[in-house]
Amino acid sequence: MDDQFLRVAVIGAGAAGLVAAAEAAQRGASVLLIEKNSKAGVKILMSGGTRCNLTHHADPREIAEAFGHARRFLQPALGAFSPADVVQMFHQFGVPTKVESTGKVFPVSNRALHVRDALVRRASEAGVRIETALGVLALMPAAGGGWKIATAAGEIDADRVIVTAGGRSWPGCGTTGDAYAWLRDLGHTIIEPRPALVPLTGGADWMHQLSGVTVEDCLVSVIDARLQKRKTIGNRRSSFLFTHFGFSGPAAMDISGSLTAAESFNDRQVLLDLLPEWDRSRLRQWLTDRLRDGGRQRVASRLAKRLPMRLASALAQHTGADCTIAELPRNVCGRICESLKQLPLDVHGTLGFDKAEVTAGGVALGEVDPRTMQSRLAAGLYIAGEVLDVDGPIGGYNFQAAFSTGRAAGIAAAQR
Repeated sequence: MDDQFLRVAVIGAGAAGLVAAAEAAQRGASVLLIEKNSKAGVKILMSGGTRCNLTHHADPREIAEAFGHARRFLQPALGAFSPADVVQMFHQFGVPTKVESTGKVFPVSNRALHVRDALVRRASEAGVRIETALGVLALMPAAGGGWKIATAAGEIDADRVIVTAGGRSWPGCGTTGDAYAWLRDLGHTIIEPRPALVPLTGGADWMHQLSGVTVEDCLVSVIDARLQKRKTIGNRRSSFLFTHFGFSGPAAMDISGSLTAAESFNDRQVLLDLLPEWDRSRLRQWLTDRLRDGGRQRVASRLAKRLPMRLASALAQHTGADCTIAELPRNVCGRICESLKQLPLDVHGTLGFDKAEVTAGGVALGEVDPRTMQSRLAAGLYIAGEVLDVDGPIGGYNFQAAFSTGRAAGIAAAQR
């Protein structure tokens, strides 16, 4: 180890890596940030429809709770670097932010480029040396201590290494899961990576005519179909999009991880509540109300007061309710209510890692110190960001986890 400078190598110049590198350099380390793409932060540029939803307007505890099994692991890092801290960091580097009605935080400019450029500038001004178009082949402990990083251009020596190489989501951005093999070779357990926040494939034939229809407020639930007694294992209330291949939108994508975690999609049932604010009693009363026009209104027109017209018409036809309110049989009314409250979606699969916004699975959390992100198996090795077994919902949660864990790793790696 150099008497003057601690050599820290960061592998992967995404959200976690850029923050980790800057934090380590600000604390006096000599930092090399290695990126296999021709430029840093490629995935950042693609995020949020190129707008970059950089965090969520919530306190650290709320953010942690959204991560389910990883909530306790993330609490120290989120407590030390909260959404408010992330916003302040960007403000300091010339990126003002705004909070939308959903709680999502975006740059005022709506340009992910400004987010990426601010992170790169922050790292560069701290003294980080960024090497792009440099792929890592292997990561090995050095015989005399420290680490050796094998690349196509030769070996790199480092006293500490921070792995922030991401998962397998959006592989077109360079995130192809390279780090799993390096870390597995070093003894780490890799929880099987699977796509999350990903569009779903499937749907009955009559649903395919609804491509492009959005329901702004609905509840999607995932039921464990293996149990005799129904058990909800995941749900999300948000907007929902019918597509030509199946389903998308925040509500569908947020429950996708609950589906890909199953051994088979047949083990899960997905139900859509199109009017979550109404119970069945109120819904039936509304559907059968004849006071205004004597029941002359058609069922599809009544449904269209609460749903998009194309969906209302398709539902009326699907349930055999192509008639007026006055003509609506009692049993058909019950069928409509059931379809509005528990419409089976018949999900067959997902669009896979190519369209997944995040990877579920990764390095087992019990093998990483949650305060420093240091490996419990290899001294001087730090792991942060999406390569960990951490995945949260849509809304800026995953960027927040990347920033917080990256910061924790950078600070710890720079300490002697």
